[in-house]
Amino acid sequence: MNEALLAQKTAEEPMCATRCRGNVPVIFDRSRPGHRGYALPKLDLEAQPVEDLIPAALRRKQAPALPEVTEPEVVRHYIELSLLNHHVDRGFYPLGSCTMKYNPKINEELARLPGLGGIHPEAPQSQLQGILELLWRFGRELATICGLDEVSLHPAAGAQGEFLGMKLFAAYHRAKGNEKRVILIPDSAHGTNPASIVMCGFQPKQIPSLPNGRVDVEQLDAQIDENTAGIMITNPSTLGLFEDQIRTIAEKIHAVDGLVYLDGANLNAFAGLATAGAMGIDCIHINLHKTFSTPHGGGGPGAGPVAVSKRLVPFLPVPQIDKQGDTYRLVTDRPQALGRLHSFFGNIGVIIRAWAYIRTLGPDGLQAMSRAAIINANYLMKKVDPVFPVEKSEHCMHEFVSNLSWTRKHEVKNIDVAKRLLDFGYHAPTVSFPLIVPDAFMVEPTETETVDTLDAFADALSRIATEIRETPEVVRGAPHTTFVGRLDEAAAARRLKVRFIAPEKESDAR
Repeated sequence: MNEALLAQKTAEEPMCATRCRGNVPVIFDRSRPGHRGYALPKLDLEAQPVEDLIPAALRRKQAPALPEVTEPEVVRHYIELSLLNHHVDRGFYPLGSCTMKYNPKINEELARLPGLGGIHPEAPQSQLQGILELLWRFGRELATICGLDEVSLHPAAGAQGEFLGMKLFAAYHRAKGNEKRVILIPDSAHGTNPASIVMCGFQPKQIPSLPNGRVDVEQLDAQIDENTAGIMITNPSTLGLFEDQIRTIAEKIHAVDGLVYLDGANLNAFAGLATAGAMGIDCIHINLHKTFSTPHGGGGPGAGPVAVSKRLVPFLPVPQIDKQGDTYRLVTDRPQALGRLHSFFGNIGVIIRAWAYIRTLGPDGLQAMSRAAIINANYLMKKVDPVFPVEKSEHCMHEFVSNLSWTRKHEVKNIDVAKRLLDFGYHAPTVSFPLIVPDAFMVEPTETETVDTLDAFADALSRIATEIRETPEVVRGAPHTTFVGRLDEAAAARRLKVRFIAPEKESDAR
């Protein structure tokens, strides 16, 4: 390759270029001015056996004792493992405030396309134009859905999105020379909210709820002062109720140069119907698994993009994706940016699935999604209320919370009802949250379930209610049909014991 052609090629691929000097590849790092490259050692594998490349002390003394199994045995093994756990492909998963809804399988196929799933993040940007365009468009779509100005796709989970949001609040106030330290937070907030507040150097201050479940605006007024850095609020709330004073709350916070953070866990209740921007929100994280139907559970991977108003745009982490003409590039030259939050561009596989979901539904589909989530929740609430009274039985949004304190007189707790549901083939709703409801039982059906499923679930709860009154020991001893019985989850989390038991002989490993 002549020098002119090499210069042309490396100009097209500014991050790095590779050429050969004789038989030795030379790497040129264009990010280092004046760097002339370095030669990789040439390996003659014919003259030097491959095993000699590994030090003798590290080589195996005998071949690994791997099991010899057929394809049907492998498939049956993993199917059997999947049956030991409840998941959304097995049955209804009404986990309130943590939406577990169906994951379209076509989105799984799209995320695995070689041009998407097989790319390397360190490839030259000229070879990443397809995925950069997808990410740029997805960010624009999320910004439009939220009614805000710019999006960071970096956060790897909703909780990390909260963390980023609070870091953005801190950067904003620091840039203005403010020393504000208090973040107001409703008493119905998600448990991650106060944790995110404290981790970012702020102090949470709780605001009580009114008897109707909404934020007490008079108490909010009494708490707001010049030390108020912002508020962290969930809308709809964890009670499944829309905060009808959200604009007033935002105006009061903005009046003291505070910022408004919306916990976007419940975006699936208003996506396409309303926007966070219209509510006066400055920052919102978006749980892609909750609203846009990506896989969730088992510790990840997840994604919690953050959308922000103009006042927070300068502080977003880098790199951000910028469009210049028909070219997409990663931008890092933002002097007020927080820095890097996540390796490369975020959890690409999850983002691709969510992008496919949005593109499939379109604007009308997003509205239909939210409407169906609301209709399903209200339908199921009316069926459940007679047996497990709902705390706030007015028209709800996407979820509702039953109060199971009446079961205590039969020596049955809400966790017992949760375990008994496993015997009927259903995962339990969220229990004991929000904390402002005694023996809370939070149900979220999502929009992806049929009327038949909702009817069957309500019937199962009705049967359990009868058991509580007539044979409470059956409920207290549940589950009865699962692979393992009742576990002490709290003790298991505190005293986790994991160990490998080596087989006594080679045949035991097969």
